[in-house]
Amino acid sequence: MSDMLDPERPVGLRERKKAKTRVAIRRHALRLFREQGYAATTVEQIAEAAEVSPATFYRYFPTKEDVVLQDDLDLLTIGAFEAQPADLSPIAAMRAATAATFAALTPEDLARLRETTELTLGTPEVRARALDELARTIQVMAEAVAKRAGRDPDDFAVRNLAGAVMGVLMAAALPLMTDPSLDLSAALDAALAHLEAGLPL
Repeated sequence: MSDMLDPERPVGLRERKKAKTRVAIRRHALRLFREQGYAATTVEQIAEAAEVSPATFYRYFPTKEDVVLQDDLDLLTIGAFEAQPADLSPIAAMRAATAATFAALTPEDLARLRETTELTLGTPEVRARALDELARTIQVMAEAVAKRAGRDPDDFAVRNLAGAVMGVLMAAALPLMTDPSLDLSAALDAALAHLEAGLPL
């Protein structure tokens, strides 16, 4: 998924090479989006900048939109979620996991996350594709919640909880469109705290 994971972490040479290629594609894509705009940037330009073929680009990212949407944040967060103490409720565990994940990100990671979040919210093509990514992320989260709760991932309550978590996180991130100075980490934590409290008004 992205450069938020250390490219040196995979053990094998092949895995390291694949991780570095993915990082290079994504970094060049985001640079080109900044320089000439998302719509004006082609897959061919991204591939050329990353010194790969367009076919290689598509092996890593099925669409141009996926360069923006796919990162390792959900993998890191789910890993942190699964490591939380068993006596925590799913929402409390997700709040702790989100805080731990953000604490582990470098300033470069945080800047990239802010950039991709703004692109997702502000670019119609990416926003449309984000629905597919949202459905996938809810499924991943439902599986993690189900494992913790000893329930089935397709359980109505499990999917509702996963959807609620994603809903409050999205709502907390939306102000980035008009307020670039938003502290995203604090906003996400406040959203999860509100959900944990039962969404009181």
